[in-house]
Amino acid sequence: MITSDKLDKPDWLSTIFQVKGAVLSMILPRILFFCILTAALTFIYLQGLPIYLEKLGDLTTNVIYNLILGLLIVFRTNTSYERFWEGRKAWGGIVVNIRNLAQEILIGITTSTEKEIQGKKQALNLLLAFAIATKLHLRGDQVNDRLEALVEPEQVTQLKDSKNRPLDIQFWLRTYLHQQLKLKNFGDAQLNMTTGMLNNLTDSVSGCERILTTPIPITYRVYLKRLILIYCFGLPFRLVPEMTWWAIPIVAVVSFLLLGVEEVARELENPFGFDVNDLPLDDLCDVIEGNLERVSSLHDQTKELASVS
Repeated sequence: MITSDKLDKPDWLSTIFQVKGAVLSMILPRILFFCILTAALTFIYLQGLPIYLEKLGDLTTNVIYNLILGLLIVFRTNTSYERFWEGRKAWGGIVVNIRNLAQEILIGITTSTEKEIQGKKQALNLLLAFAIATKLHLRGDQVNDRLEALVEPEQVTQLKDSKNRPLDIQFWLRTYLHQQLKLKNFGDAQLNMTTGMLNNLTDSVSGCERILTTPIPITYRVYLKRLILIYCFGLPFRLVPEMTWWAIPIVAVVSFLLLGVEEVARELENPFGFDVNDLPLDDLCDVIEGNLERVSSLHDQTKELASVS
């Protein structure tokens, strides 16, 4: 479950030196490459030898080049964060609709036999199974023990062979609700309401699939990387004649800024993985499980009070 400890904001200084989730380790080899290049050019320059490609350094001060590079970096970052936020909103919809469905199933469906009571409990298990199956589906994982424990044995076999496990579970939930309508344990108005919630669950999964199956166009990513490479490669030729050895830390900082922003965008464009910068899907599933347990507990308490009165 996402607890208050996970939501606490670290202090400013510890955030600066935080290693987990930072991109420095990912881009450090590239930064070192440009620093070594700058050091080599500085040594050559101090020996009085000619530095070729000096005009390449003029690109770093070219207005048009800087404008295009800046716009592309901003667009790349915004697009990646938009994908991240869209994925979070989709999972927010999953959490909300499962909460509402659990309450409608518990309160709206009348049960008189032990078989019907077990059927209702199994329907609640399917709600949690839907969230877990969605997580596994987005990550490309196989059916795990936690999912197997929530469904019937024959359903486990179907899920292992399925190409879209959330869709199968949603179909089983819809079938259960229609069966309860035929048994007159459920009203038409309630069925319409829960059907809308099931449709919303499908919409949320489809939104996540759209993010997963629609990567940033390769031509755009390649073009931006090449612009950054040209800039970082040309910067030493611009700084070394003016700053000599001081050009090394300047190149390190500038390359860290450009490469870091591009790496941040790459980290955010697919938010369903296992990295620290991805969405906490395991925690969200735990939240859903806790919500279902709480709703079931409240329902049992209400039934006890009604029986006593």
